[in-house]
Amino acid sequence: MRAIRMTAPGVLEQVEVPTPTAGPGEVLLRVGAVGACHSDLHILDAPAGLFPVPMTLGHEIAGTVDQLGPGVTGWSSGDRAAVYGIIGCGRCRACLRGAENACRVVPVGGIGLSRDGGLAEHVVVPASRLLHVGEIDLTQAAPLTDAGLTPYHAVELARDRLRPGTSCVVIGIGGLGHMALQILVATTAVRIIAVDTSVAALDLASRLGAHDVVQAGPDSVDRIRALVGPPPDGADVVLDFVGADPTVTTARQVVATGGQVLLVGLAGGTLPVRPVADEPPTVPLETAVEVPFWGTRAELQEVIALARSGQLQADVQTFPLTEAPEAYEMLRRGEIHGRAVIVP
Repeated sequence: MRAIRMTAPGVLEQVEVPTPTAGPGEVLLRVGAVGACHSDLHILDAPAGLFPVPMTLGHEIAGTVDQLGPGVTGWSSGDRAAVYGIIGCGRCRACLRGAENACRVVPVGGIGLSRDGGLAEHVVVPASRLLHVGEIDLTQAAPLTDAGLTPYHAVELARDRLRPGTSCVVIGIGGLGHMALQILVATTAVRIIAVDTSVAALDLASRLGAHDVVQAGPDSVDRIRALVGPPPDGADVVLDFVGADPTVTTARQVVATGGQVLLVGLAGGTLPVRPVADEPPTVPLETAVEVPFWGTRAELQEVIALARSGQLQADVQTFPLTEAPEAYEMLRRGEIHGRAVIVP
């Protein structure tokens, strides 16, 4: 079968590999769609030895069950499924309470991360990783597993502060940010302020239900402050889906005292924290800062339910498997709107 594999650090190429066979407790999935994620670029750019090589990338996967391994029940050939990509240790306190995304033994383990992923015609996954998607188009189902799940998890972490009448600033209306907007619209009654450098992204944000849009630039903090009020007031919640120094700075400068900043993007920004009493603090007093990672299987089930009810839809650009390397280069250059999805 054809597969897109990282054959060396930073090297992505199409190769022919044997079609795998499902082992005990596993399912062979015929891949229908795979989302291209910025995390894949971090894997490609990682130092040698941090991730296995060679490895098939792709952790946002949806497909059709082809073969059941010994002992698998609850699934039949032809069933359509989304893949929960994380594989924790299953034994630590986090995994035992269902939070495999916070596993204390396996820091970053899963399909397309520590074992072969979905950028191929077939992929083998543990049956426990599958969730039914019904009639959702597979190009829509695949992004739900990360681009939908990660912002949903972030919103869940901030749920106590997302009360009716509060305000939420969403920075970065890309693959995850445009899904976050829909999740906020569907599950809260907050005022949503979308921030991005792209006019097209802000137009999308308006169509998806953002109440206000702000183009990122030298005056963006002042423009957001005009909407949320001066300190110590401000945004109750800030979701940063970029995570670069400029966006992290914006987040800490517009959040309210007692608010919450969630740093979801992985662009390497730094958040200084300096508790002081005689000058403005780097982060407002009583402010919570969290770094969400992916989400839980239970949360993915809820994300799928939102999609099946028509309240969550990914804006996708599709590419054939042969063009996957170019899709990643476009992603690196910031030329993808919404989510890039590879269709084997």
